[in-house]
Amino acid sequence: MLKNTFKLIWVTLVSMILFTIITGLIYPLVITGIAKVLFPVQAQGSLIDKNGNYTTNEQNAVGSALIGQTFDQNKYFWGRLSATENLAGNASLPYNAASSSGSNLGPSNPQLLSNVNARIQALQQADLENKSPIPVDLVTSSASGLDPDESVAAAEYQLDRVAAVRNVSPDKIEALIRQYTTGPYFGFMGERVVNVLELNLAMDREYPVH
Repeated sequence: MLKNTFKLIWVTLVSMILFTIITGLIYPLVITGIAKVLFPVQAQGSLIDKNGNYTTNEQNAVGSALIGQTFDQNKYFWGRLSATENLAGNASLPYNAASSSGSNLGPSNPQLLSNVNARIQALQQADLENKSPIPVDLVTSSASGLDPDESVAAAEYQLDRVAAVRNVSPDKIEALIRQYTTGPYFGFMGERVVNVLELNLAMDREYPVH
């Protein structure tokens, strides 16, 4: 009986060690290696340089197409709110990829209402003449709390402000918005969105503020 117990324990330990090595070491290394060969840009985090090109060199990167950034100057399009800066200990780290999550604040939560109202006031203060309804994604965070995209409506809401600051015709800004708009996945999943970082980098290249 005791012999069978030790045998069972030994088999269990060997199995645990074996599968730990296979699934925790070998498999991740193989998949990462394949990804770096076949999809080098994506494997490195879809990094973008200041010219709007994808790069595998972290030194040249100004951001990632997958993670939002804080834009609050009037010359830029603002993205969705970050949920991570409201987490305990992350007050100074908006769009912290290590803390990806939604805010989990309910619709009646005072903190959510405070965040929304603060964003509404900031948007209205930035463009006093804009009386259009503010798209909901401009005043809320996404499920990941890191969303790099915004709806076309959110970009168009800010179009006149950005055009005025950069002294450019709104039609030219509208053309850039269309250029950086991507359609629904597979033609039907989701909605058309604009990558905020890519759009703002294009604004700086095409219509810099002197």
